[in-house]
Amino acid sequence: MMERVRVAYTMEQCWHAVPGGTAVAALRVAEALEAIDAFADIRLIGVAGRHRHLPPEPWTPPMPIAHLPLRAPWLYQTWLRLDAPRVERATGPVDVAHATGLIPCSTSAPLVVTLHDLAFLHDPSHFTRIGVHVFQASLAKIRRCADVVLCSSQATLDDCAAAGIDADRLRLVPLGVEVERAEPADVVRVRHEYGLPPRYLLFVGTVEPRKNLAGLAEAVAMLEEPLPLVVAGAAGWGDVAIDADADVRFLGFVPKDDLNPMYAGADVFCYPSRREGYGLPVLEAMAQGVPVVTSAGTATEETAGSAAVLVDPRDPADIARGITDAIRRRAELSAKGRARAHRRSWAETAELTAAVYRELAP
Repeated sequence: MMERVRVAYTMEQCWHAVPGGTAVAALRVAEALEAIDAFADIRLIGVAGRHRHLPPEPWTPPMPIAHLPLRAPWLYQTWLRLDAPRVERATGPVDVAHATGLIPCSTSAPLVVTLHDLAFLHDPSHFTRIGVHVFQASLAKIRRCADVVLCSSQATLDDCAAAGIDADRLRLVPLGVEVERAEPADVVRVRHEYGLPPRYLLFVGTVEPRKNLAGLAEAVAMLEEPLPLVVAGAAGWGDVAIDADADVRFLGFVPKDDLNPMYAGADVFCYPSRREGYGLPVLEAMAQGVPVVTSAGTATEETAGSAAVLVDPRDPADIARGITDAIRRRAELSAKGRARAHRRSWAETAELTAAVYRELAP
């Protein structure tokens, strides 16, 4: 009988008020590991704190969850300050523990940590003071304790190396994307349900300072033919007041079933973020054939390759130039974007992750 690698897989972020991209990535990798026969030797055991109910869709984990006696933020604090409770208290013995977010869990097993970005090292002002303190403590523990660190982009891997994590502990594990195209009927449905105009620009992501929405709105106001800017994403933190004379419409969190049609209906997807670890919405937009404008010199340039218009995120005039260029080159960028999205899959992300589990298992 095949020996299975037992992996304690942290899922606490699924219960956060704003689960964000770390939860999306953890869920998609877990779904692939659970569903694909090639990973039959991997057994994931979900780990989270004490919660009375499962998180709502689309954040419900695909595997049973073993619960520790504390939940975030207290669970994170005790992991960082006391190195307790260990995940084995809930899961029993495991071969590997995988912390799927920045906060490293406590364990007696070999520890894998996924790091999507170290943006707080570049500009702490984009985060709360408490957040920066927690991130710094997490990075220090990762430096000491992590056996392998999975980085979703080369930019993040380089940041990890510069932050003192040994190169032989770093692995590049790019994220995947679902490439199924939205049906035209769903595009019409979503346009009606959300009251979207016939033409619009789209931003998708948590609303917080580093996403550069103020700069994007200023750019939109400069366009010769101004289009409404639709912002789909949960409120994060910080002042994102928009002073520009632009038509900006905040929708809040948009469910997965509506998000792809929303991408597909947009004229341009605009993502001039100041700092990202990967930029998954860039690939999601490309999978729907939408021209993309994103930031040069960041991880999103790495994600987009030559299939997007690159702009200086600090210069609204250059962002406006990029949007105009993307509208003009729609057919070309749509084809390039779809081709690039098809080269990224969650199955590949899961395969690279499973290889690390097998490497570390006793």
